[in-house]
Amino acid sequence: MTPPDSSSPPGDPGVQGIAFTLEGVDDPTFSQILRDLRTDPAFARPLQVQAQPPQPGRSARLTLVFPPADRELAVGATQRLKTLLLRYGVQVDTVRIPGS
Repeated sequence: MTPPDSSSPPGDPGVQGIAFTLEGVDDPTFSQILRDLRTDPAFARPLQVQAQPPQPGRSARLTLVFPPADRELAVGATQRLKTLLLRYGVQVDTVRIPGS
């Protein structure tokens, strides 16, 4: 897994995002991760998770999107996401949070 990147998602200057590239994650595992995310209260609104499934030649990607006022919620959700990913054998080495 490559380190997440902290940037504003395209199209909305009022939000920030923490992107996770999930190298080596296959479709079934990605589906399981998404199912866990949907049922975990750490990822409830106002946070949003944008997902790009794996495709040939491109790794799966998850982006945690949040308004700047919800930074603390996003930090907590990032920690929860790291824990969830470890359940599937995906190691997260570095996380950069916007504004840190």
